[in-house]
Amino acid sequence: MSLKTMFARSPVDPYVASIVGMVVLASVLPVRGEGATIAGFVTNGAIALLFFLHGAKLSTTAAVKGARHWRLHLVVLACTFLLFPALALAGRALLPNVLTPTLWAGVVLLAILPSTVQSSIAFTSIARGNVSAAICAATASNLLGMALTPLFAGLLLSAHGGFSTHALLDIVLQLLLPFVAGQLARRWIGEWVGRHKGLLGLVDRGSILLVVYVAFSEGVTHGIWHQLDLPKLGALLAVDAGLLAIVLVLTTLISRGLGFSRADEVTIVFCGSKKSLASGLPMATVLLAGANVGLLVLPLMLFHQIQLMACATLARRYAAREERAEAMRGMVAAAGD
Repeated sequence: MSLKTMFARSPVDPYVASIVGMVVLASVLPVRGEGATIAGFVTNGAIALLFFLHGAKLSTTAAVKGARHWRLHLVVLACTFLLFPALALAGRALLPNVLTPTLWAGVVLLAILPSTVQSSIAFTSIARGNVSAAICAATASNLLGMALTPLFAGLLLSAHGGFSTHALLDIVLQLLLPFVAGQLARRWIGEWVGRHKGLLGLVDRGSILLVVYVAFSEGVTHGIWHQLDLPKLGALLAVDAGLLAIVLVLTTLISRGLGFSRADEVTIVFCGSKKSLASGLPMATVLLAGANVGLLVLPLMLFHQIQLMACATLARRYAAREERAEAMRGMVAAAGD
């Protein structure tokens, strides 16, 4: 039996297994010091390349259409900044003894953070969703998050923070500029990128694996696993997984109830259910200075890993469902001829 056949028959998704492998690798061999700095640069480069390729692939008309899809963007923002905090606060009120007050504060912290950018777009692409809308929705979430997250932190966590021009500059340099550059280069490389979809898929998946390894390495080097016993860790995992499951179900039901297309549903589900570790860690350091930041960000770090693994599986299922639908449409068209 060939290796490819073994993977095809395996009940474990190879991509999910790869993500777990990155977590294990980071736990055993975390990148540290100068190596962490280099790994961060490599990860940022992979993300910039991802946006460049998406910019080259997408027609300008599609990008403009994605930016004008205001109903979708409002739904994503409502899920990110209203639904998530409401669920976290409800959980803390209904189940106060499941977690310690510090861990509940960490859950509330993750709930008020903006959506991820790179993984939201990567999973939307894998699942064959509306990538142009995902780029706009995720970017808008991060831009608004720089104002809304400090505001919510001040109201809900008694923390105070300000507008981060550095974070704004990072978004512009790492995401928007590569995408615009890709748009400008589309006339020369657009057809080539379209013919090499495997390259785009490799960058999609590779960038997420790099993010997992670098982010988890940072947590391991801070010793967060030594701050909790197994029962508390299990309870926190259950709370994070339950929160994600509820949001995934609700975003699916909301998008279908509002009559969005399948491609838009994919975008709403993946952009509306994510929380950004890349934005969350530096925000927590600034907003919660003097507090036990390592423990406060643990719910976010675990949630980040859970969302990546769960959404990797979900994206593959969306893609497989669309492939079956395309095959069926092809058979119907052939029968009609």
